[in-house]
This record gives sequence, structure tokens and C-alpha cells, in this order.
Amino acid sequence: MGKKGKTARLKRKPAPKYWPIHRKESPWVVKPASGPHSLQTCLPMTLVLRDMLGVAGTRKEGKLILSEGKIQVNSIVRKKDDFPVGLMDVISMPDANRYYRVVPSHKGLILSAISKEDAKYKFARVENKTTTSVGVQVSLHDGTNMLIKVADPKNPVEVTYETFDILKINIADGQVAEKLKTKEGNTAVITGGKNIGVQGKIVEIEKTEAKKRHQALVTIEDDKGVRCQTILDFIFSIATNESPQVTVAEEPEENTVV
Repeated sequence: MGKKGKTARLKRKPAPKYWPIHRKESPWVVKPASGPHSLQTCLPMTLVLRDMLGVAGTRKEGKLILSEGKIQVNSIVRKKDDFPVGLMDVISMPDANRYYRVVPSHKGLILSAISKEDAKYKFARVENKTTTSVGVQVSLHDGTNMLIKVADPKNPVEVTYETFDILKINIADGQVAEKLKTKEGNTAVITGGKNIGVQGKIVEIEKTEAKKRHQALVTIEDDKGVRCQTILDFIFSIATNESPQVTVAEEPEENTVV
């Protein structure tokens, strides 16, 4: 008889390498539920609370904290311990006045402590645009979509967002506060591949003609003058010369107080 539905189990050995877990402590680990991020690019809430922040000692304690509505992801209360959080998601603990953003580092995805003011905004990369009968649907990297109504769908001059643009979105009302283009001269961070977490200035973006733009080679130069290359699909712009938008810092120290 064939398989029906998804596999609800995940062993520790094949789990993403950057997850902060002991591979031989026990055979099983929490498998992230289906959601806005794929298995390889997310962290389940249990790992965030228990293994990264240390606010829960066991999965059972993590479930209790979540069931009380004390944890928000992008200002939405999440109560499932297998909910997946991923790149640039904002995790809030209002009762403890603690706020974090999921950012890339050489370790993989980590949590960067941010202020309450910074937690009001999320950053999303434009992945695609689709013209509809009423306007333009903009697809973002976190699985969300924005429908922008325009006067003439065949000529949507009102929509100035391009693929790979970074949008600073007010979480409360979903309005775009600012746009950051992915172009030469801007500062970016690499979000995947062997150079994940490397930050630097975009020196060159390959001009693509015979291949998809997602696969275009991008050259990044860090503060020490060291250059590396990756594909455009792994580039996330975080700053211009004038106004830094996203701070990528090391993960916070563990704290056992909620």
C-alpha cells in the first residue's frame, strides 16, 4: 500500500546541520510543520525556546509557554511547538521585553536580539510578481503575498517593486515603509551555500542572458577586502551607504527566565 500524507517524524541525524541539537542524545527531534519556510531553511519553535533561548527546559515546557500565548512571530501569536520560523522572521516575547530576528551567520540561522521598535518591522525579499485582473500580486520570500490594486493591470505603473528588492514592512498594518534595491554598491548578506553569513559590499552582479537570473553570479567583498562569489538567489541586501536596514549580529546568550 502506498504512503498517504506527509511523514510526521524526523530523526536527529538527517536534521539540518545548523540546528543546535545533540545528534546522539536521542533518535528523534521535532519536525517543523508545513508553513512559510522549507525544512532546510527554518527552525521549529521548540528548538528556538529550548535549545537557543533556554526559556524552556523540555519540549513539554515549551508547549506550555506557547499555549499561554506568550510567543509571537511577526506579531501573530503562535501556539504550535512545530511552527517553522525562518529568515528575517521577528520573534517577540512581550512579557519579558525580549525581541529577536532570525538572521544568517556562518553557523546557519541564528537569533539576533533587536529593540522593541525594530520588532515593529519585518524585511522580505520580492521573489515574483504576477498580474491579476485587479492588480499585481507580489510574492515574498516568507510565503506571504501582497495584492496591489492598480488602475490598469496591463500597465501597472504604480508597482515599482522588482524581483530581489527588499521591502521594509510595518507588521501592524502590512504597509511598505521603505524599499531597498539589490544592486552594486549596496551591502548584502549571503543566506545560503558554503559562504552563508558573509557580509559585504556587492561588487558585481553578472549580466544574465542564457540562464535564469536567480543563478546569476554575485561578487561580495567584505570589510577585509576578501571577495567571494555566490548566486543571486542567496543574496539579501541589508544596507545602503546612507541607511543600514538590518543588523546581523551573533546569537544571544541563553537565559532561563521567561
